[in-house]
Amino acid sequence: MTIHDEVNKRKTFAIISHPDAGKTTMTEKLLLFGNLIRSAGTVKGKKTGKFATSDWMEIEKQRGISVTSSVMNFPYKDYQVNILDTPGHEDFSEDTYRTLTAVDSVVMIIDATKGIEAQTLKLFKVCKMRGIPIFTFINKLDREGREPFELLEEIEQVLNIKTYPMNWPAGMGKRFLGTFDRYNEQFIQYNGNEEETYIPFSDLDQSEHETLVSDPTYQAANDELALVEEAGDDFSLDDVLAGEQTPVFFGSALAPFGVQTFFDTFISMAPVPAPRKSTEGVISPDNPDFSGFVFKIQANMNPAHRDRVAFLRVCSGKFERGMSVKLARTGKPIRLAQSQQFVASSRGTIEEAYAGDIIGIYDPNAYQIGDTLQEGKNLFEYQELPQFPPEQFQWVTAKNVMKAKQFKKGIEQLVQEGAIQMYKHHRSESYILGAVGELQYEVFQYRMKNEYHVDVALEPIGERVPRWLKPDQVDPSLFDERNMLVRDRYDNYVVLFKNEFSMNWFHDNHPDIELIDLFSVNQYDQTT
Repeated sequence: MTIHDEVNKRKTFAIISHPDAGKTTMTEKLLLFGNLIRSAGTVKGKKTGKFATSDWMEIEKQRGISVTSSVMNFPYKDYQVNILDTPGHEDFSEDTYRTLTAVDSVVMIIDATKGIEAQTLKLFKVCKMRGIPIFTFINKLDREGREPFELLEEIEQVLNIKTYPMNWPAGMGKRFLGTFDRYNEQFIQYNGNEEETYIPFSDLDQSEHETLVSDPTYQAANDELALVEEAGDDFSLDDVLAGEQTPVFFGSALAPFGVQTFFDTFISMAPVPAPRKSTEGVISPDNPDFSGFVFKIQANMNPAHRDRVAFLRVCSGKFERGMSVKLARTGKPIRLAQSQQFVASSRGTIEEAYAGDIIGIYDPNAYQIGDTLQEGKNLFEYQELPQFPPEQFQWVTAKNVMKAKQFKKGIEQLVQEGAIQMYKHHRSESYILGAVGELQYEVFQYRMKNEYHVDVALEPIGERVPRWLKPDQVDPSLFDERNMLVRDRYDNYVVLFKNEFSMNWFHDNHPDIELIDLFSVNQYDQTT
């Protein structure tokens, strides 16, 4: 089989949603289809002791939340599937945004009772910005929720994207009878107990289905469907792949109902890996030279071995375990002897991979997020991954000064994962952590204690506005604790301004000093 054939088998996508919309539950059902698990746990597994497979970190099991992106690889029918289950909590949006650079399409899950929520909107905007095809699953039809027309109208108005309902629900909650599957021209009847009956439209007039067809809920839904057929937009796969139209599926991940039909339809439509922009132009996925980029680093996935794993999106050529590649940032050769594929924290050795695959490679403390690995003579780098400014800052110290070595190692490794950012005061060398939200600090404390055996103390500095300085414009005498001068992990000088007013006042009084906002540039455009 050629590289081109292998690439066309790959389907790599992320699942995004607001917290509690059912994202991780959906992921569990898809793993069932891939025969990777025998029964689905849910993210609410704290009381039952039955946890979601994609929630592998201990704090996720305790809190019932996803706080780190998980990767799951499995074969399904004629395809090789790579699913990235992202954190829904907004404090971990940076991890999610970077993950979105590694996928070719997205499944957006919306709670039928709540509609578009804040985090859904944020993540959708990133997908739209990058032109990622979006497939929508409106979840929780087994509960009473908002009317389908209302939900579709909200998607179109709030997200500014055309919709095409692939199916149409007959009732909801206790009145839920099933869905009209427009794409496959069948009615899928919900029988409870995870059972579905598939009835071709052409057979609905048979006497055995008279009870169903005469039900007022069915008849009302049938009338609505006729209106959709007459007044709705036509389906266009070209528009879907361009990110201009989203196919919408109604169902329930928990029941489950409609998930199998959704997944089969999605897999048949979702795009295969596309060419990607680099500093040397567009790189085709069937280019014979291997290349890929690191979009995530995770320390201590196996705490017993204190390991570090770099998650690599393969972008071209063929990966083979043991191959030698070059790290584009340094030009140094590296042998990729330890390579893995994942189901969350469960890992197995992978011998080969192709464009679209997500693999884990052992990180000997050599990689940074965004690094390009490649074969070939001409070194290039894939476009820079997005970074986002911290919104909160806190001093961090070890409660036990005898644990200084573990403290330093823990901070350095967790910072390299990208969930938090580290700064040092320019005079005292004291550590300052920057993060988007409080939960990131809570997870940091938890992991420092459980993975590095260090209790840490945090002291809030408050919200700050970070701006970077050019090295030849640094004058420490101009700064105090209100507008604090610090250095980032790369030894660049940064000013943590007290607020926007302080920053503007400084700019007015020192117009020759350039205040650089590293995060103002749009860095989402990875694909052609």
